[in-house]
Amino acid sequence: MKKILLTTLALLFVGIGNAQNVLNNAADNIVGTYSGTQDGEQFRAKITKQSDGTYQGQIVWMKNDKDENGNKRLDTKNPDKSLRNTPCDRIVLFSGLQYNSDKKCWDGTKIYDPQRGIKARLTVTFEKDGRLRLKGSVFAFSESVYWTKVQ
Repeated sequence: MKKILLTTLALLFVGIGNAQNVLNNAADNIVGTYSGTQDGEQFRAKITKQSDGTYQGQIVWMKNDKDENGNKRLDTKNPDKSLRNTPCDRIVLFSGLQYNSDKKCWDGTKIYDPQRGIKARLTVTFEKDGRLRLKGSVFAFSESVYWTKVQ
């Protein structure tokens, strides 16, 4: 009886482990439009597959897209001066993201944080509840944000 109970529990945990990773099993599952909030900023971002097979994430909507004068907010903190006139609802957050089938995640690029004007190494996975976890790392420091798929 004890052996049957242990086997059942082991199978249950394997099933739970597999269930939480189903969305991580196929590269194109990441494609879509997501809503997110970071440091109080509500936005929508769209992840698209590029012709070279990599993925790009771009902001397509921001709740507070105007400054105090009613003008469209711009990407003023971008370290690339040529991109500082990009409207806040058109900022490319990452490009060149690749699916890593061995690790069942997306990685291989950096994510841009327009609030801080920095880039961080990016790893992306789906959580068991279906939210997309984007983990940015710089040296030994990391931060995760979570996006919810809307389309």
